[in-house]
Amino acid sequence: MAVNDSAQVREVLLYGNGRPVVFAHSVLPRRSLHGEWRGLAGLGNKPLGAVLFANPKVKRTPLSYKKLTANHALYREAMRYVASKPEYLWARRSIFSLNCASIMVTEVFLPSLSFRTLS
Repeated sequence: MAVNDSAQVREVLLYGNGRPVVFAHSVLPRRSLHGEWRGLAGLGNKPLGAVLFANPKVKRTPLSYKKLTANHALYREAMRYVASKPEYLWARRSIFSLNCASIMVTEVFLPSLSFRTLS
């Protein structure tokens, strides 16, 4: 996005077993909220992923991963929903595109999310 472009920022918590496990941060440039994606601006409590994955024309970039520390803005935002303050949090990000319109989605994994090895 260019410096003067405007965007809608959407932040939601995803829960598992009644606890927040993922803090999701999406940036939807205003110029992307037209055509097939015009309804994204008013999703409310509806999951963004359901809309993105329902359309086979939507392309997704490979996931990128980052360790977030206290100096990162998304770490600080996610900490509003966490009782303990870990040294870092893991996040992943990708861009979803449809007809030259793009949306950036970042998911920050909160400490209450437990990863189990599948056997």
